[in-house]
Amino acid sequence: MMRFLETGLAGAWLIEHGRREDERGFFARTWCRQEFQTRGIQVNFVQGNLSSNRRRGTLRGLHFQLPPSRESKLVRCSRGEIFDVIVDLRCDSPTFCRHYGVILSEAVCQSLYVPPGFAHGFQTLADDTEVVYEMGDFYRADLSSGTRWNDPAFGIRWPIAEPTVMSDRDRDYPDFSAPSFTAFRGY
Repeated sequence: MMRFLETGLAGAWLIEHGRREDERGFFARTWCRQEFQTRGIQVNFVQGNLSSNRRRGTLRGLHFQLPPSRESKLVRCSRGEIFDVIVDLRCDSPTFCRHYGVILSEAVCQSLYVPPGFAHGFQTLADDTEVVYEMGDFYRADLSSGTRWNDPAFGIRWPIAEPTVMSDRDRDYPDFSAPSFTAFRGY
């Protein structure tokens, strides 16, 4: 059975996967439509992604897809360890511009559910880290966007202050402008 823990951000959940262990190892359910629907989460995952990261300190994000995409994610760390961060960009939300960060690792059987209208990013805390995520919408390059990983508007305290590896695209994202941001109105 999965256990849903509130993150403090409306609609976002930290999910503990009930592990059943024996001499072979363990078994855990990572996704169950019924259990998600019980919490009012209607999602149809259409794509699965694997992110392989060679070096500790690698930072990816903060990414989101603009409307009409309704991209959601179910993120877990299958090898290594990450600091996973989400930011609520839904301008009508009571938690607008607030963030939530959590350490996900292969040792802890948890996932983070990221609803539509959120930015997402992570920083690796170990070499050779893999991140697996299910997507609630197909990737579209024309809707792909992001905001700066260390924008003071969000106040994120990354465990490693200066990333060791980061794409130019992620490094060059602009600061978020809350007063002018209306892309996720009504989410």
